[in-house]
Amino acid sequence: MSQVVVVAQAWIRKPSWLSPKVARIEVLGGLVVALALIPEAISFSIIAGVDPRVGLSASFTMAVVISIVGGRPAMISAATGAIALVVAPLAREHGFGYLIATVILGGLIQIVLGALGVAKLMRFVPRSVMVGFVNALAILIFLAQLPSLIDVPWPVYPLFAGGLLLMVFLPKLTKVVPAPLISIIVLTALTIAAGITVPTVGDKGALPSALPTPGVPDVPFTMSTLTLLAPYAVAFALVGLMESMMTAQLVDDITDTRSNKTREAIGQGIANVVTGVFGGMGGCAMIGQTMINVKTAGSRTRLSTFLAGTFLIILCIVFGPLVSRIPMAALVAVMVLVAFGTFDWHSIAPATLKRMPAGEIAVMVITVAVVVATSNLAIGVVVGTITAMIIFARRVARLVEVTAAVDPDGGQVVYAVTGELFFASSNDLVTRFDYAGDPEHVVLDLTDAHIWDASTVAALDAITTKYEARGKTVEIVGLNSPSARMHGRLTGELSTH
Repeated sequence: MSQVVVVAQAWIRKPSWLSPKVARIEVLGGLVVALALIPEAISFSIIAGVDPRVGLSASFTMAVVISIVGGRPAMISAATGAIALVVAPLAREHGFGYLIATVILGGLIQIVLGALGVAKLMRFVPRSVMVGFVNALAILIFLAQLPSLIDVPWPVYPLFAGGLLLMVFLPKLTKVVPAPLISIIVLTALTIAAGITVPTVGDKGALPSALPTPGVPDVPFTMSTLTLLAPYAVAFALVGLMESMMTAQLVDDITDTRSNKTREAIGQGIANVVTGVFGGMGGCAMIGQTMINVKTAGSRTRLSTFLAGTFLIILCIVFGPLVSRIPMAALVAVMVLVAFGTFDWHSIAPATLKRMPAGEIAVMVITVAVVVATSNLAIGVVVGTITAMIIFARRVARLVEVTAAVDPDGGQVVYAVTGELFFASSNDLVTRFDYAGDPEHVVLDLTDAHIWDASTVAALDAITTKYEARGKTVEIVGLNSPSARMHGRLTGELSTH
């Protein structure tokens, strides 16, 4: 009976977004994000080599589906530049049908990877890589806005500056309505009323005039097609998951909440499968729009994500002519302010740099450099993480100490080995002994050491062999249980001769 009461209470308890105060924040946040998504989705469609409506439809389906099945509330998923870069060669060389098939196959791979627990790999991403990821993203967001500020009519610049000023000073007066939304409305009304001719959203491409409809990819269902699509689909899945997991972690940190990364990974796959079925180009989490939603608008629930997709398609279908007249200067101002707010300025402050280890600063700089050079956040994160692991391995390897103590009678020498023994430290271990000068009996005391891998067992075998070749005996003592099991299982089995 008590269980029934608990379940009933859970059903009766209202979701937080039904609160008028929360709902207002979520609705306005979703509207601002929807407006910002339109030019981004069109731009990414151009990068992918498809009709702008394909990117806009993808942003609609991704946002709506992920709001239901995703694991990180308030995060925005839509068509992205990273995904566009992955699928562009396929669309260019083989056609639109193959792109859609890749999106569906990539989504299925994401579902499998999510179920296998790939999201747990996030624990291996160091903080320095995360900071580099955030800073690189801020730089990319800013650089993406520059084409809209170069070789444009002169009224663009005062409109851009006015948009920035509105968003900086309006929050000091009121936060009832998000400043970016007010800025967009004011600048749009001004350009229309004054007849100012500047680049607009409509100049980017046509907006959808109807809801997307489901269909089957126009490709032959053969093994050769699968072989062609597989590399692109795997790259699609990995890039999408990498960006989504990193963005989810960033939102976790900003909101001081934890999200279900496994559910998010599976949700991304489901959203991409649905998007592909409805003829979209696929996507993943968008950190720029997520920052607008979470930091600027203050959204915290799934409602804002759902409404971002819903408002997007409504704006395109119902208010298309009006939305097409929004000046790009207004949206560029929003994204520049987002870039400024996203960058971790504390990470490059002189006081911080003086205290940070040189290795961690190097990892952050390398991550930023690779991301900016490739325009691919996933590649930068992978390179940064590998660099961090190499630096860590070198640092730990130097912590291994070997000290010798010879018995007074000269009959034996005891070598005390201290530290973590693995491939990086054990390779140098072999050189730390006096094979020719040591007495007949040698003791290796590993009480304060731990064997982590086969490389260490092979190194200990090599040490024993070198002593035995000189007619001396070696005794290994002090192994803890895991080290003893590994040594017992592998010793004598790793010789390459």
